[in-house]
Amino acid sequence: MTSLPITRADVEAAAARIRGRAVRTPCLEMDALSRIAGVRVFAKCELFQRTGSFKYRGAAHAVSRLPESTKATGVATHSSGNHGQALAYAARERGFPCHVVMPHNAPRAKLEAVQKFGAHITLCEPTLTAREEMLAQVVARTCSTVIPPYNHVDVMAGQGTMALEILEDVPEVDAIVVPVGGGGLISGIAVAAKGKHPGISIIGAEPVIANDAARSKATGICQPSTNQLTIADGLRGALGSLTFPVVQKLVDQIHVVQEDAIARAMRFSWEQLKLTIEASAAVGVAVAMSDAFRELAQEHKWRGVAIIFCGGNVDLDHLPWMK
Repeated sequence: MTSLPITRADVEAAAARIRGRAVRTPCLEMDALSRIAGVRVFAKCELFQRTGSFKYRGAAHAVSRLPESTKATGVATHSSGNHGQALAYAARERGFPCHVVMPHNAPRAKLEAVQKFGAHITLCEPTLTAREEMLAQVVARTCSTVIPPYNHVDVMAGQGTMALEILEDVPEVDAIVVPVGGGGLISGIAVAAKGKHPGISIIGAEPVIANDAARSKATGICQPSTNQLTIADGLRGALGSLTFPVVQKLVDQIHVVQEDAIARAMRFSWEQLKLTIEASAAVGVAVAMSDAFRELAQEHKWRGVAIIFCGGNVDLDHLPWMK
């Protein structure tokens, strides 16, 4: 794995840096989901993380690596909400200004949360190109340091820290299901998990209408994001130059699911699992509820599977089953 942008040692160093700041979230067995998946399923409950998603891990780690002189100019990013919240929170902890570019159609709850944590918000059109162009303008004006939502080694290493926790808490896990957007989460987890247990399976979970990671994996060429309409708004990014090589080398499979399956999985999690996850987290649940996944678990004789319940920041005014 030496040719990849991060190593297991980087993830372990990140875990030491954010220890006592990031919440060590529980990995809970989900009986109702296990019955459907045909294998013991454990939920890594990052909805209980600071700011309501896994993003705090990477943001806190990246900000911890910046010099005190950053107080003069601050940090900046683009985000559909969760990374923006996390960076704003982590920046506030160190007294850094924070600038966040957000699409104008971001969930109201996420916009309000970013504001609550003290960030300066700039709205843009809901495309990756528009977000990146607006961020460049903000950085030119403020001279702030960019902390991208995923394509950054410190962010990737921070996200991978949850894999270390999973393998300590549930040694019998043979596979980890990870929602895929820009790939920072699955990259960090894959490096950490396979660095400790090379035979563990890493399964990506992606909306079929935003399946650039699946297409990238299949073709061996990093594909652009072509659809921004999925209800899993946290998964609208495309793989980056740092995350794509990790996905290509260490991720075993990427499963895609339809929008109605994501909505059903989200509602199932609320009603049956009693976990109020957001749609991006429900993508992993939808994969586990599929016939294809059940067959895969049986074929490989997995003892246990962990699913990353990556966040719980929900806009209650626009639930996917309320039309």
